[in-house]
Amino acid sequence: MIKEYQTVKEIFGPIVFVEDVPAAAYNETVEIIMPSGEKLKGQVLESSKGLAAVQVFGATTGLDTHKTKIRFSGETLKIPVSEDMLGRVFDGTGQPLDKGAPVTSSERHDINGFAINPYARAEPHDFIQTGISTIDALNTLVRGQKLPIFSTAGLPHNELAVQIARQATVRGSGEEFVVVFAAMGITNAEAQFFMKDFEKTGALERAVLFLNLANDPSIERILTPRMALTTAEYLAYEKDMQVLVVMTDMTNYCDALREIAAARQEVPGRRGYPGYMYTDLASLYERAGTIKGKKGTVTQLPILTMPEEDITHPIPDLTGYITEGQIVLSRELHRKNIYPNVDVLPSLSRLMNLGIGPKRTREDHAGVSSQLYASYAQGRDLRQLVAVVGEEALGDKDKKFLKFANEFEARFIQQGRNENRSVEDSLDLGWELLSIIPEDELKRVKPEHLEKYGRKFRT
Repeated sequence: MIKEYQTVKEIFGPIVFVEDVPAAAYNETVEIIMPSGEKLKGQVLESSKGLAAVQVFGATTGLDTHKTKIRFSGETLKIPVSEDMLGRVFDGTGQPLDKGAPVTSSERHDINGFAINPYARAEPHDFIQTGISTIDALNTLVRGQKLPIFSTAGLPHNELAVQIARQATVRGSGEEFVVVFAAMGITNAEAQFFMKDFEKTGALERAVLFLNLANDPSIERILTPRMALTTAEYLAYEKDMQVLVVMTDMTNYCDALREIAAARQEVPGRRGYPGYMYTDLASLYERAGTIKGKKGTVTQLPILTMPEEDITHPIPDLTGYITEGQIVLSRELHRKNIYPNVDVLPSLSRLMNLGIGPKRTREDHAGVSSQLYASYAQGRDLRQLVAVVGEEALGDKDKKFLKFANEFEARFIQQGRNENRSVEDSLDLGWELLSIIPEDELKRVKPEHLEKYGRKFRT
């Protein structure tokens, strides 16, 4: 039931305080009618003792405390959902950006959703191929997993996000695979990049885009990932699709959370972020997963830029607690013009072993991955020694590990921006590089796998 009030007490930045409201609900949507007759949307952030704090979606210029009217809708923000959303581009509030008609559907879902009940969760075990060797072979993404990418300012995480969204697929299942892409706080140039790339490559046909611009109100950055996840849940759990949700940049989301908390005059926590940021992030990340009895799944690939390149900053720190691993991008590799600049050593996929092996990827996957990781780590350590004593002081075995590290970066990590490698291609390339290493040093691969897959690369 819609109720109208003309009792605005105070306007503080984007927050309007309305008094004498007996029953305003948290997250309830409102309509703000300005003295000029212009209408804005808003949302209840807090309600206590008849005083409601309303976050305005847009600029508050022109509002006053005498003539402004507030209409409370009596319901939370909902989005109409339909399969017709595939191939469409929306803003952070669900309005079309592609000049198409608004989505008309009898089904309207609450964007806040719910974290999946642990009892209802099924164990993730199916491989998602991204076409990126460092992910597929070494940090495998599994359906229902939440695997963040940790980047820093100036690194090509947007290019990597688009490449993954374009190339990602489930193999040999005959199931429909779609991507829901949510971008928060991006520039107009970045928005054009995302839209043009999706359109040019044809990936838009199996994708839904939600783009929130940097000049949009902060509250829309809070809504954007919830819009995307609600759409993903509908496609996965009601239409039996395999859905990959790519969210960039979660740092912009958290900064918006801090800005709104400051406007509400809340007591700040670590580095000024609200104390409930962990709970808020968990309310997003825990919406990924597989559900017993449901064919569809929701997999998340959130991307965040670490402020000051600090992995202990609250945003990556809290994200790491909630998610199942991380993929870390390296500035050092970027300086070497290596793309994608994935730093293999600190990267980790905790669910990798559930999604690899016979009938999923290949029987030698676990051994090859472990051997590549160990050999690269040894070669990296030798670089530090070479800086002190010179390469001439190394023995023949150490020189081979050093050569392996260089070749691994130049051929395995390095990929073209449009290069889509199958997991078999990545594993074969791994065996080819391991042929540099003496056979008696290959202690992490099974002898029968070496004979079957690696022998042909040893001449």
